[in-house]
Amino acid sequence: MRWRWVLKSSNKLWHFFTSVKLTVILLLSLAVTSIIGTLIKQNATQDFYIRAYGEYFYRLFSLLDIIDMYHSWWFQLLLILLTINIVVCSIDRLSATWKIIFPQNPPFKIDRFRKLSNKEKFSVKRNPDELKQLFEPMVARTYRYNRSETAEDGVYLFAEKGRWTRLGVYIVHLSVVLLLFGGLVGSFFGFEGFVNIPEGEAVDSIRVRKTGQIKPLGFEIKCDDFDLSFYPNGMPKEYRSTLTILDQKQAVLTKDIIVNDPLRYKGINIFQSSYGKMALEPVQAKEAHTPPPAEEDIRLVFTSQESGMVYRLKARVGQPLDIPEGVGQFVIMEYSQAADFMGQNIGEAYIAAFTPSQGEPQKVILPLKFPNFDKMRRGKMVISVEPQHQADAPAAQNAPERYYTGLQVTSDPGVGLVYAGFIIMIIGCFITFFMSHQRLCVEIILGQNKTRIIVSGTANKNKLGMENKIKNIAQRLKRLAEGEKDQSEPSEES
Repeated sequence: MRWRWVLKSSNKLWHFFTSVKLTVILLLSLAVTSIIGTLIKQNATQDFYIRAYGEYFYRLFSLLDIIDMYHSWWFQLLLILLTINIVVCSIDRLSATWKIIFPQNPPFKIDRFRKLSNKEKFSVKRNPDELKQLFEPMVARTYRYNRSETAEDGVYLFAEKGRWTRLGVYIVHLSVVLLLFGGLVGSFFGFEGFVNIPEGEAVDSIRVRKTGQIKPLGFEIKCDDFDLSFYPNGMPKEYRSTLTILDQKQAVLTKDIIVNDPLRYKGINIFQSSYGKMALEPVQAKEAHTPPPAEEDIRLVFTSQESGMVYRLKARVGQPLDIPEGVGQFVIMEYSQAADFMGQNIGEAYIAAFTPSQGEPQKVILPLKFPNFDKMRRGKMVISVEPQHQADAPAAQNAPERYYTGLQVTSDPGVGLVYAGFIIMIIGCFITFFMSHQRLCVEIILGQNKTRIIVSGTANKNKLGMENKIKNIAQRLKRLAEGEKDQSEPSEES
């Protein structure tokens, strides 16, 4: 009884995974979740999600792992279920296909060919046995498998090729399994982290982005040099790091990297991500990190985009300020020694909130180094810190400084499987859509005065192409029967 229960349960489980409905549901689920993962930015900071969606939705996204969806347990479960579904469906249907592809003696039924509409006919005054001797070599050159059968009314030549092309759909299935498996391997065993390296220094570990853990690399990354160039408006144009890989204290690779041009070593990708400055002297660095006192005046410049008027006003941290021309209200919230803009360190800046007279509140960043930075906001007022005030700002601007490079370090051990899956998918699609299982029958029937030849054939794909092929074969056979040389056969001179 116990074995029967186990067998029955296993049959139910097998039929569950062979269901096409399950495939459709899983594919739709992956499509919907991928859309969500595209619309909602992944792996951003907590502040970003709270500002964009509010604290309630941030907590909901964290609970459902939507902010790191492609590494969530439920997304991985969907991939595993789809992989099992494809494998089980392929195995379940492969047994029947295997019998078609590898029969011991391929069956040919003349009645089936006679019912086909795709056929060509012609007659010649020659003996059927003689025609058989002429036709067999030509058919053998075109079709891999061929044989002849003798009947009361004449001779039948049967030929076929491409039985194996029925495996094309299973090759596509295999490619999808490799793609899914490669994604799972990367999700389980890959990592993404970051590290900041001052010029002239080296590190041998990174901090993993998701968990915050320190992960050893097994080698060292040294920043030999860092170069930075700017646009006329003060925005960074290009930042380039010269990196050297030290394996067992020996330099094995040196390369200049920029954004989207990484360094790769032992399956690990090193991308240029950000940069920043650090003071050479600890005392100066400590002073540079000291925020301004709340009672200190901060001189600001408001430039109207409509009237062109320039207003110079004084503000203090935490105290609201009415903007001229009834534009709205402005308040400086805090001072940051290393402000972040789209993942980039733009140096010292004041972080403020701007509430327009009509519309939603906006976050405003006022970098001390880039007075035209606020123009990107495209507001009615362009706000900046007055240049004279920058000398009084809590920054050691004249202190000797050096840069550090911010690197994103990733590893995806499943990428090889993904590439293999794409290549196999291309091969499988070519076999599935452009190659077919073709069967040919040539009837040589003796009549009263002439021998009648009927050429017919069938293919499981590309019916029109098979019709053209039957016409071509019939023309070649007719030329042979009339004593002409087959044009497809190489001449003796060549």
